[in-house]
Amino acid sequence: MPATGSAGDRLPIRISGLPPAGIAACAGKPARLISETRRQLAMTQEFTFGIKSLRFDEDYRPAGNTRNTTNFANLARGERRQENLRNTLAMINNRFNDLAHWDNPRRDRYAVELDIISVQMTVAGSERGDEFPLIEILKTNILDRTTGARIDGIAGNNFSSYVRDYDFSVLLPAHNQDRSAFGIPDDFGSLHGQLFKHFVNSDAYSARFAKPPVICISVSSSRVYHRTGNRHPVLGIEYRQDEFSLTDRYFEKMGLRVRYFMPPNSVAPLAFYFFGDLLNDYTNLELIGTISTMETFQKIYRPEIYNANSAAGAIYQPSLKHQDYSSTQIVYDREERSQLAVTQGKFTEEHFIRPYGKILAQWVSHHAV
Repeated sequence: MPATGSAGDRLPIRISGLPPAGIAACAGKPARLISETRRQLAMTQEFTFGIKSLRFDEDYRPAGNTRNTTNFANLARGERRQENLRNTLAMINNRFNDLAHWDNPRRDRYAVELDIISVQMTVAGSERGDEFPLIEILKTNILDRTTGARIDGIAGNNFSSYVRDYDFSVLLPAHNQDRSAFGIPDDFGSLHGQLFKHFVNSDAYSARFAKPPVICISVSSSRVYHRTGNRHPVLGIEYRQDEFSLTDRYFEKMGLRVRYFMPPNSVAPLAFYFFGDLLNDYTNLELIGTISTMETFQKIYRPEIYNANSAAGAIYQPSLKHQDYSSTQIVYDREERSQLAVTQGKFTEEHFIRPYGKILAQWVSHHAV
């Protein structure tokens, strides 16, 4: 299925580059500085977000370059690509029907349909006029085979971001290269967070998606999680931790809260990042769509944690060194994923951070006030 996008998907978000006080402060500066400031302001009149979608099914074929969602592209390469995809989708459907068991005696009532959502951003007025591949997420839809109805699912789920790859794979290692102790750069994640919030608040987002996104990823191997007495019928047992991980803090700058739940018959908790109220803003079927999809991917990506042969206890620290786990028999190259994160981070540095760095820094500063 080819990528699709219409003129209605490309809607502007208007932003100013500098506050009025900043413009007034330039009054006594040389003409060259004033001219440069005006040029930068003209370039930051608006950001335009474009949305394209591509069906993720057994016929999915990624582009032959690095501009793709790496996890999905990784599964869809090699001689076993179609077998990989077919088995992945079967795992998702089986898990969905396991969780949505009511009025479903044969455990085959539902099928999950997945679309890869690609978001491009253009800085209006820029001399380059390039579209930059900002983020990619997943959108779930649920087919009820009994009624024939298609039920809208949640947007988000998986999260791939070029700016995030730059922050974690280029900026952070460079910042710590000559340091004896690990440190975080000032305003780490601020640009990424502001860009994400503006996209979610945009007309482009609301025209396509009815509810705010939920992102579901692995818990952190650097943190210890404690089981609570709270239990949700779909999300399962809630876990908590005493201190946020670096990823938790990074997502917090995106405006997202986090809760950790281990769904029924799972072996490890998942991290759910969301706006609003996770337990009340989404239906059980919507939540099951996210759980079944992302737990399946985590079983493939991190079988040491999510396909372990024993479940998390009351006190739990996940580890990728855990050896007592089962293989899914689905081929996934984790090393390639790590290398590609660096490639995409350097691509972002060259095509986004360097050309627009000063403008974006001004914009982030303005919106932080």
